[in-house]
Amino acid sequence: MIDLSITLLRLLMTPDAYGPAVFGWLITGSFGLLAIIYAFLKWQRRTSLNWIKAAAKAKKKVWKELKVPLSPHSWTEEFAHDVQSSTCSVCLTSLVYPQALGTKVTPRNPVHRCSVCGVVAHFCCSELAAKDCKCVAQAGFAHVQHQWSERWIDMDDNSEMSTFCSYCDEPCGVPILDAPTWHCLWCQRLIHVKCHAKMSEESGDVCDLGALRRLILSPICVKEDEEILRSGMLTSITGDIIASSVIRRRRHRNKHGSARSVNGKLQNTSTANTVLEFVLNRLASLKRSISQSKDPILKKGGRMFSGKDTHNAWQKKGSSVPYVQVKKYTLVDMPQDARPLLVFINTKSGAQYGPSLRRRLNMLLNPVQVFELSSSQGPEAGLKFFSNVQYFRVLVCGGDGTVAWVLDAIERHNFESPPPVSVLPLGTGNDLSRVLQWGRGFSTVDGQGGLSTVLADINIAAVTMLDRWEVNIQEEKSDGDRSKVQSKFMMNYLGIGCDAKVAYEFHTMREEKPEKFYSQFVNKLRYAKEGAKDIMDRTCADLPWQVWLEVDGRDIHIPKDAEGLIVLNIGSYMGGVDLWQNDHEHDDDFNLQSMHDKMLEVVCISGAWHLGKLQVGLSQARRLAQGKVIRMHSSSAFPVQIDGEPFIQQPGCLEITHHGQVFMLRRASEEPRGHPAAIMTEVLVDAECKGVINAAQKKLLLQQMALQLS
Repeated sequence: MIDLSITLLRLLMTPDAYGPAVFGWLITGSFGLLAIIYAFLKWQRRTSLNWIKAAAKAKKKVWKELKVPLSPHSWTEEFAHDVQSSTCSVCLTSLVYPQALGTKVTPRNPVHRCSVCGVVAHFCCSELAAKDCKCVAQAGFAHVQHQWSERWIDMDDNSEMSTFCSYCDEPCGVPILDAPTWHCLWCQRLIHVKCHAKMSEESGDVCDLGALRRLILSPICVKEDEEILRSGMLTSITGDIIASSVIRRRRHRNKHGSARSVNGKLQNTSTANTVLEFVLNRLASLKRSISQSKDPILKKGGRMFSGKDTHNAWQKKGSSVPYVQVKKYTLVDMPQDARPLLVFINTKSGAQYGPSLRRRLNMLLNPVQVFELSSSQGPEAGLKFFSNVQYFRVLVCGGDGTVAWVLDAIERHNFESPPPVSVLPLGTGNDLSRVLQWGRGFSTVDGQGGLSTVLADINIAAVTMLDRWEVNIQEEKSDGDRSKVQSKFMMNYLGIGCDAKVAYEFHTMREEKPEKFYSQFVNKLRYAKEGAKDIMDRTCADLPWQVWLEVDGRDIHIPKDAEGLIVLNIGSYMGGVDLWQNDHEHDDDFNLQSMHDKMLEVVCISGAWHLGKLQVGLSQARRLAQGKVIRMHSSSAFPVQIDGEPFIQQPGCLEITHHGQVFMLRRASEEPRGHPAAIMTEVLVDAECKGVINAAQKKLLLQQMALQLS
């Protein structure tokens, strides 16, 4: 390349007339090449739009003949640069509005995106969109029909399935080379429009829900209940109406001396009736106005929320959706062999991948089986929705704290046959996910085959057991008395000292400025920064003289250089560090570590610098003890963290005892014994379904199987 440049420069600098002529031809040729490329791109876009128009026209004709159940889109507000598609699904023009000369460029163009099927439209176009979204509730239909649609986005994950027609096995999906193509919103299969008629004649238009059929909650088992009006403003509006009406009526009656009151309360039934009638009339008119709206704007958990655009609706300071229409769903006629997946997503975990993950899960599964966890809605809503399902599995999308939250809710629900839990890691450390072979973070999902592959692995995962421990916390008061015992639950580890201090500082900073914790990598850097501060401070250097350790009734000596104690239940700490190290040779007689042996391991570390060396594999933790009951007595306040949740423990006592065991799902594809364990798990579930064994016997057999195969 350098030699070519030198040759061109010599040619241009020659004294004859050929140099400038060659330079002119090069410039002309460059502009000509750019013009050809521009014309080709415009032709390609026009061809793609014609391709989509042909698919849409054929789709409408087929839907009229087959009478496919349809549903309006559930629009959410996003920005054009955040969406994969660049074309409005209604007007087929660019999502980015052209900017006039001299005007300020707007880098973020708000658009509407359907949270169920993923199509995108301009704000002004979304009201005109056809009702061609997934119909999530089809109770009463004999079978699920294919819901063919244009392929607006590349959904994905399985490239082999996503490039071939499901009928003729020929390549499809390339607008320039192939005929128009549809894809099914339920089974994700592709088909040429011209092949659909042949397929429909041969096998009908019945959809089997595809490769994930065992995990998808079939829409024919979902029934839409009566709609309920619910509003953030409704209560205050109703209260204002009643109050103002009563005040006006009271003033009118007092003026004429005909009103009676007892203890300051109005005792006139006609007033209450009139006010009630007025409120009911307003509610009826409000419901009619909402029912005429074509713009659903929000979906949450197992309920669909719809209403007019927030820009045109009543506005109240501090509220984004002034009035909504709530659609409640119930499950009916569930087959005995159904194994649907109940999904919980914590959108605030770790790098906050929750919103985009939820859209992808809505496309692959039934949206009513995906629940978002928040401060106002916990796992109880989803568990109640699945209360009549005899066998189901749970997927927790979040960090270790989210998993503990869901496990607590499952225990409180008292299932006869508790559902096993799998993990899709969204947190910072994701230690439990690592132990169960589900990966170290959400960024690794695409590298492992995509979300479809993860769901397929959940379908064939093996059931294992996880010990849960109860931590009783008792503080000593200044007068020597002991305070009331507080209880927490532990499943991964508990730390006291320097490691908990770093976790506490990190947690405090994340609570104050959550917008800065947008990436798992950045979160780890900030964690390391807090650790570096503690190297200089050494605030826990007096731990050996302030803390006493007792294991199974025996006092355990704490080394003088120790600045932290860690109690372990699993073989991963602080993002994948193995502190107990089963695979190494040791000069002690401790047993191997296991997450379901009803035993805990205790190690010590000598400061934040030691933690850093453990992270990169340059050192080992010192093994102190192994037992079933752990007690820690402290004479001064120390930071403590339980499964990554830190707090300041005042002088007192911590006691850790075994609480029970829960069912978890281990990824079978990552270990040689995984597939036999998954098959045996399915055999036991089928045996319980057919009445050969009961729930207690199945639980005992699963426990023994987990112990033998670990």
